[in-house]
Amino acid sequence: MPGYRLTALLAVSTVALTACGSGSQTDAPEPSAPSPAAVASSSAAPAAQSTTSPAADPNTTDTCAQAVAALTERQRLAQLLTVGVTGTDDALAVVRAEQVGGVFVGSWTEPSMLAGGGVAQVQEAASVPVMVTIDEEGGRVSRAEDVLGSIPSARETAATMTPEQTYAMWRERGEGLRNLGITVDFAPDVDVSSQADDTVIGDRSYSDDPATVVAYADAAARGLRDAGVLPVIKHFPGHGAASGDSHTGAVTTPPLSDLQTRDLVPFRELARPGVGAMVGHLDVPGLTAPGEPASISPAAMALLRDGAGYGAAPFDGPIFTDDLSGMAAITSRLGIEEAVEAALVAGADVALWITTDAVPDVLDRLEDAVAAGRLTDDQVNRKVATVLRAKAAPGCV
Repeated sequence: MPGYRLTALLAVSTVALTACGSGSQTDAPEPSAPSPAAVASSSAAPAAQSTTSPAADPNTTDTCAQAVAALTERQRLAQLLTVGVTGTDDALAVVRAEQVGGVFVGSWTEPSMLAGGGVAQVQEAASVPVMVTIDEEGGRVSRAEDVLGSIPSARETAATMTPEQTYAMWRERGEGLRNLGITVDFAPDVDVSSQADDTVIGDRSYSDDPATVVAYADAAARGLRDAGVLPVIKHFPGHGAASGDSHTGAVTTPPLSDLQTRDLVPFRELARPGVGAMVGHLDVPGLTAPGEPASISPAAMALLRDGAGYGAAPFDGPIFTDDLSGMAAITSRLGIEEAVEAALVAGADVALWITTDAVPDVLDRLEDAVAAGRLTDDQVNRKVATVLRAKAAPGCV
C-alpha cells in the first residue's frame, strides 16, 4: 500500500489529535488547536474538531474507514501494537516483518537511531505511518537528554518557572523531538503526588495540588502539541498516592471515591482533543475487579473513555497501556500475549511493551481472539481508526 508512505508526514510541525485542555487555565477546551501527528499543511482539519464519537461506526464511506478496510486483519491488529526497539536494525526488522503501528525509543535504544537518521529509514519501510514514541518528561526520565540536553523535572519546573515559561520550554523540546523523528511523547505526567523526589512518581509530579498539576501539565502538553508531537497524559486514574511501584509489584490506589477529588482532577481537565492517555497498572478499589489492574480493566477503560463516571467529557483520543512486559504489576499476573489481548479487549487502543521478540506470537494470539469472538472486528476497526487518526495517516487526517 504505497499510498501510506510517511515521507510527507515527517514534515508535520503542528498538532491536532486527541485530548488536551485550553491555552488558559480554565475548563474551556481549545477547539482550534492543531494536532501533534496531524497536519501536513495549515489548512488540514485538526482531529480535535472531528465530530466522530468513540462509538462511531468505522464501516462507513468515510475515507478513514476505507483506509482501515484496506488493511488485512493481521495488519489491522499490528497497528494496535507499539514495541520497544534496541535500535534501527531491530525497528526495521519488526516493521518490515509485521508492520507494527509503533516503536518505542527507550534508555536501551542505540542513540544512532535518533541522531543517525534511523527513524527516517523505519518510516520508509512502513506501509502505514509508524508512531515513534519516547518517555521524555525532563529530570530523571529523559531519553533524549544526550541529544537535546537536559531540562528540569516536573517538580522543579513548577517551583522555578511560570506556566508560560513551561509552555515555551516544551514547545522548544517538542521541536527538538520532532526533528529527531519522534511523533509521540509519553508526557506530561499528571499524577498528583507529595512523594519524595526519588520515589516512583516523586519529582515526576508537578505538585500535590491538583490545580497546579493542571496548570503546568496543560502548558507542557500544549507546547508538545504545538511542536507537532502528541502528548500522552499519564498514569490514569492516578499513581500519585498508590501503595508502591508498579515496576516491582502490584500497587493499590486509594478508593475511586477518594480519587475523584484529587488524582482524577488533571484527567478531568486535560483529557480533551489534543492528547492521548496512558492507563497504569493500578488496582483501584471501587473500580477494578480483584487482581485486574486498570490497564486490563474494562471498567477503568470505560471510565476514561465515557468520562461521565468522573465528571469529564467523553474522550476520543488513543488510549495506551503502560508497559505490559517489564512491570511486575502486570507480568506477575499475565504473560505478554495474554496481557495484550486483555488490554485491547478491555478498551485500550495501543498495547505497549519493550521488546520485539513476542510480536509474531502476540499477533497469532490476537488473530485467534478475533476468530473466537473474544475481540470483535468492530472493536478492532474502531481502534485502528483511532490510531490512524492519531498518526494523521492518509485518509484519516
